[in-house]
Amino acid sequence: MRKYNASKRILVTGGAGFLGSHLVDRLLARGDEVVCVDNLFTGTKRNIEHVLDHKHFEFLRHDVTFPLYLEVDEIYNLACPASPIHYQHDPVQTTKTSVHGAINMLGLAKRTRARIFQASTSEVYGDPVVHPQPESYWGNVNTVGIRSCYDEGKRCAETLFFDYYRQHNLDIRVARIFNTYGPRMHPNDGRVVSNFIVQALKGEDITIYGEGQQTRSFCYVDDLIDGIIRFMDLPRGRDGEPGFPGPVNLGNPGEFSIRQLAEKIIALTGSPSKLVFQRLPEDDPIQRQPDIRLAKDKLNWIPSISLDEGLSQTIEYFDKLLAN
Repeated sequence: MRKYNASKRILVTGGAGFLGSHLVDRLLARGDEVVCVDNLFTGTKRNIEHVLDHKHFEFLRHDVTFPLYLEVDEIYNLACPASPIHYQHDPVQTTKTSVHGAINMLGLAKRTRARIFQASTSEVYGDPVVHPQPESYWGNVNTVGIRSCYDEGKRCAETLFFDYYRQHNLDIRVARIFNTYGPRMHPNDGRVVSNFIVQALKGEDITIYGEGQQTRSFCYVDDLIDGIIRFMDLPRGRDGEPGFPGPVNLGNPGEFSIRQLAEKIIALTGSPSKLVFQRLPEDDPIQRQPDIRLAKDKLNWIPSISLDEGLSQTIEYFDKLLAN
């Protein structure tokens, strides 16, 4: 039986994206062989150009809604646009990416007996009526709204993963990822951290939807990648049975209002930007905060990077990006 502390051949779908490229870096750094798959809809080669010549790295331009035939030991399924601007651009394709992509990657894992990770999302909780959100909460999701292509696509993907786990004894790991930020975010992805930083650095008005009292929890990307890898590296159960499948929340439990975030970014950038307020979008959650007790217990994981520290590093990245 393969030992999970040995060098592995690992497939990362969505590997040229924000989270995927950081995961690729971490896996290469520890000596794994990485196959990065991305259709470059929201990912970019800029995120992986520094590893294109790495002897253990391979890039394959491919859409996961079509089958893929490779020999791999592990699969990290991160392929799907994650920002509202991008996933609402082609909502049918977004749902197909989550559902058909999951079916194709699970089929590959079944054939190769690979351990497989699913990047699920806090959006499966919808606009929650339970706060903070534990994994036992089933959510409050609009099935027919403009965000449903992403929310329901990810919920269906979770269903598929757990059905493969029960029906085919597949070794799955499902993580519900909360708001994550850091270098390599797309400057025009419409997410609140990148939006505010870009607007502040340009000296533009900072756009806040609603009154800015809605809350979010922001996890720096390095902390998140650490949690994902800890999860995947958990050993199997007795007699080679699949290990702990999740779902498990991964996010920073620090809770901030959107207005607080904007004010922090203005202070850190020294920007003259002013706050302007617009109508709250449909189905925008009022509160979002992870209960991470399960991650602490099962993964011995807790985020360590403060919001101020993480924002400073992210601002530095965007400052250089906008200067070019």
